[in-house]
Amino acid sequence: MRCLEIFIAVGRTARAQRTLSGLALAALAACTSGAAIAQGNAAVSAKAAACAACHGIAGKAPLLPVYPVLAGQTARYMYLQLRDFQEGRRVNELMTPLVAGMTRDEMRELSDYFAAQKPLPQGFAPDPQKAVRGKAKADETLCTMCHLGGFAGQNEVPRVAGQNYPYILKQLADFKTRRRTNDAGTMTSVANTLSDQDIENLAHYLVGL
Repeated sequence: MRCLEIFIAVGRTARAQRTLSGLALAALAACTSGAAIAQGNAAVSAKAAACAACHGIAGKAPLLPVYPVLAGQTARYMYLQLRDFQEGRRVNELMTPLVAGMTRDEMRELSDYFAAQKPLPQGFAPDPQKAVRGKAKADETLCTMCHLGGFAGQNEVPRVAGQNYPYILKQLADFKTRRRTNDAGTMTSVANTLSDQDIENLAHYLVGL
């Protein structure tokens, strides 16, 4: 009987040791994984810091509002724009050379980083009457079919709510005049129906969302 008790005790101790070893290994793996994630996040943040000169810290507050707010933008849309800049489907004298050497993984990491940021409140004060007319035009042209309610965007369709006023003006004008054509024709078709006043009204509406 005594031998049996000793055998059971030894077995329990061995199991406990194995359990503790397993826990230790799991903890080590978690720490290693956490460190790798932290290093990865730091590397992405460092790459994103290079964008701050135009897009502001974490893409939240561009120093010049002709550049877009990146914080809170859909990751898929940003990735496609970076790819289009690299492959010449969209041209910008600053962005084109910046993305020339980027890998697809780097583009995805940056896009995910900016998408996870929270945009700041807009400093631009929209004209209430123009905003009302802008909303009416947005309803008329069924903008929310692609950009969704609140203009929050989805997948490859961008968030335009709270975007910078001059940037909205320029992009709609560029689509209308076909200076920008990387939209599969959708925005070009819509912009062709807009007058200059419509574009201004829409910008006042969207910036206030």
